[in-house]
Amino acid sequence: MSTPKHPEPTGMIRRKRRIEGSSAILLPFLANGDIDWTGFAAHVRRTVAAGLAPAVNMDTGFGNLIDDTIRRKALQITQAETGGKWFVAGAFVLDQPGAAFDLAAYAHQIDLIQQHGGTPVIFQSYGLTDQSDEQIVEAYTAIARHAPRFVGFELGQMFAPFGKIYSLEVYRGLMGIPQCIGAKHSSLRRDLEWERLALRDATRPDFRVYTGNDLAIDMVMYGSDYLLGLSTFAPEAFALRDKAWENGDAAFYEINDLLQYLGFLTFRPPVPAYKHSAAMFLKLRGWIGCDDTHPRSVKRPESDRDILADIARRIETLH
Repeated sequence: MSTPKHPEPTGMIRRKRRIEGSSAILLPFLANGDIDWTGFAAHVRRTVAAGLAPAVNMDTGFGNLIDDTIRRKALQITQAETGGKWFVAGAFVLDQPGAAFDLAAYAHQIDLIQQHGGTPVIFQSYGLTDQSDEQIVEAYTAIARHAPRFVGFELGQMFAPFGKIYSLEVYRGLMGIPQCIGAKHSSLRRDLEWERLALRDATRPDFRVYTGNDLAIDMVMYGSDYLLGLSTFAPEAFALRDKAWENGDAAFYEINDLLQYLGFLTFRPPVPAYKHSAAMFLKLRGWIGCDDTHPRSVKRPESDRDILADIARRIETLH
């Protein structure tokens, strides 16, 4: 089967640009099944020290598998560890196929995040994405009445069954909502992200396109910022890469290649198993003591461990 051709857009590479990086924080577990809150707090602290904004209760934090008690504790710890610095958190509403859009449930999640100083990232739900294009924009407009600042989120179905990649008209509608300061795009396709960047540049230059493409992390070269799960493996290496790009340092490419190698390995199908890859990697780095994950999360084979150890050693040599 031939690969579809998507020519690179001309004139879009943005050299020496300061990249805004947000890193989804892995929620680690202990061998007895409890959450490793000490490890979680340390990783939030590590991410802030690297200069990235923590993103908690996202897919990497098992946002669709945890309850409000866990979400609240993650927010409390993040608020304490960030010390007033910017962070984002997933606003997730659990529903079923055929459900109606539940504005009250979204408002509850938004309020929970804002009470702890975070900016909500609006996760999709069946009730949100099963609507018409016009109704989807109306739903985000209603959400905006509860959130003075929020980040939208398009999620491909390889990540979650309720996900949907919007039409460009819906994306244009999101950019028309002042409270929506940006949107995370997780289609894992460059061409769709390039289209969004071009629309952003022509329509609302201050709008942030946060790439969620862990298979093409060099999208930052074209003007995307990022909100990635891959960066939880090595926030300091991502920060080093970003600084190299801002400084016009060719080291950007070497660091990016190594991180992309890690991304190709860990985000292969089944994609949700990347969270187990992250737990193994963080344990190999000595950052957490156990690489167990949520009991309902997909696992990787033990054979990955030696490859991950080799990549971890290479990352440790970066400086």
